[in-house]
Amino acid sequence: MVQVLFIGLLVLFMLSVPIAISLGMSSVIALNMKDLPLSVLAQNTFEALDSFTLLAIPFFILAGNLMQTGGIAKRLIGLANALVGWFRGGLGSVAVLTSMFFATLSGSSSATTAAIGSSLIPEMTKKKYPKPFATAITASSGELGAIIPPSIPMIVYGLVANVSVGSLFIAGILPGIFIGITLMITVIVIARIKKFDEVEVITVGEWARNLWSAFRQSLFAMLMPIIILGGIYFGFFTPTEAAVVAVFYSLIIGLFVYKELKWKDIIPIFTKSAISTSIILVIVAFASVFAYILTIEQVPHKLSELVISLSDSPLVFLLLTNVFLLITGMFIETLAAIIILGPILAPVAVIYGIDPIHFGMIMIVNLAIGMVTPPLGVNLFVACEIAGLRIDQLIRPVLIFLAVLVFDLIIISYWAPLSTWLPSIIN
Repeated sequence: MVQVLFIGLLVLFMLSVPIAISLGMSSVIALNMKDLPLSVLAQNTFEALDSFTLLAIPFFILAGNLMQTGGIAKRLIGLANALVGWFRGGLGSVAVLTSMFFATLSGSSSATTAAIGSSLIPEMTKKKYPKPFATAITASSGELGAIIPPSIPMIVYGLVANVSVGSLFIAGILPGIFIGITLMITVIVIARIKKFDEVEVITVGEWARNLWSAFRQSLFAMLMPIIILGGIYFGFFTPTEAAVVAVFYSLIIGLFVYKELKWKDIIPIFTKSAISTSIILVIVAFASVFAYILTIEQVPHKLSELVISLSDSPLVFLLLTNVFLLITGMFIETLAAIIILGPILAPVAVIYGIDPIHFGMIMIVNLAIGMVTPPLGVNLFVACEIAGLRIDQLIRPVLIFLAVLVFDLIIISYWAPLSTWLPSIIN
């Protein structure tokens, strides 16, 4: 039955059937072969969605959309530009740094790519950045939306792997900063080699004044991640409650402080957020049925026995896992992959003595890389739509950033303290 399940899924993918429908249809076929009633489908989808933790997803999506319209994203770009926009390669670094800022607010990789790309791809093009390279920067840095907390993939992984979402949020801070720094270094080196992004020389005093002005304008935007993440870490509210706080904060700042969010914008924003949420939750629902079938077929147990028979070394296990997840991320949507593979791989990682929080970061970073990997990289499609380019025009510049991201993944995989040090201190 497992063979039929995966063959059916691959055939449906090849026919360009939407991911959620592919998961549901292949599960129905497998249930019929097993002579299980279709009520199992309804029961599992309901149980998967009947979760207080999952309520964080629609609220973080709504908060991200409110911030994008309400002027918060624009002020974050201004702050990033004041910080690093004064040297060659600075504007590309601004795109990465702004993605890091916006990631602390949105929780979504594609939302981060869309918010940053629409503003900065045209600006980078004016500074003589080749448009494919500027678009590749945006798509690659957008993946930080899944790594830097609050992160929707972290919420889903915490749910399926029975790991503290708050601890995952803390664990994502240092890896996210590390990835952001390596991407900025890459942009700066290439800009200097290719000699684009010329800038005017400014004095230290001018830089300090510009930074202070940008900081004052973005103060309320910067307070938001402090309120949300600080509230979670210090136990004032749960991640789901933090998402609700983010929505109210975004509304108040957008309507009454920055005054760029208009009452007429509210309904379109809610509609857009509802559509995005429904797509994600349908994937979550049907992926849970897919995972249920794998469980009753004892796939997790069989896989753990197979892996352990190959090697008793955790280093080898991590190598095999990374290769497998990188390939998986190329073809399967991130949340679906987490729901299907999380319950399978996480227990095996524990057998090898790997910290569940560390393994969660490894899995999320792997699948985040899949968002910028052809053929189904979501960030690539979003960035190409904004830039008016075809996917094939991005392949060469994206490969540079993929090499950097794989290097980052190796460091994160084999240097556990990068993910576990902060949680161990705070908890």
